Amino acid sequence: MTSPTLDEFVCFAMYSASHATTQAYREVLKPWSLTYPQYLAMVVLATGERTVGSLGEELNLDSGTLSPLLRRLEARGLVHRRRDGDDERVVRVALTDEGRAVHAEVIAAAGCLVPGFVDSGRSVSDLLAQLSAITANMRALATELRASA
Repeated sequence: MTSPTLDEFVCFAMYSASHATTQAYREVLKPWSLTYPQYLAMVVLATGERTVGSLGEELNLDSGTLSPLLRRLEARGLVHRRRDGDDERVVRVALTDEGRAVHAEVIAAAGCLVPGFVDSGRSVSDLLAQLSAITANMRALATELRASA
């Protein structure tokens, strides 16, 4: 029996697609000196203020990664962090006016990447649904594997 080649592994195809996507976004984000995770944080914050904890959950980032990311965005005047009035342990974060302006510019520029997702013959909504299902399935399998270990 022959061993499968790397090109036959779905996991490698997904890794390669993810890496290529991140590289393409890196090029789009260069004029604003934003990293891909910073861009994603701004996308989430464009829909409204969040606690740092809830932002980390949405982005799947731990506080050790998220705090420096937010510190850099705040230093650039793109986000504002403040302690919650009811619970000082909670930090809230929101886009500033400048952050909203940069977000709008970046979203417009990132539109050039859409053909890379839809040229595969699938609609973006179909692709998102399939990727979401894969994510949910893999998380469930990882949970099962942890439980059986």
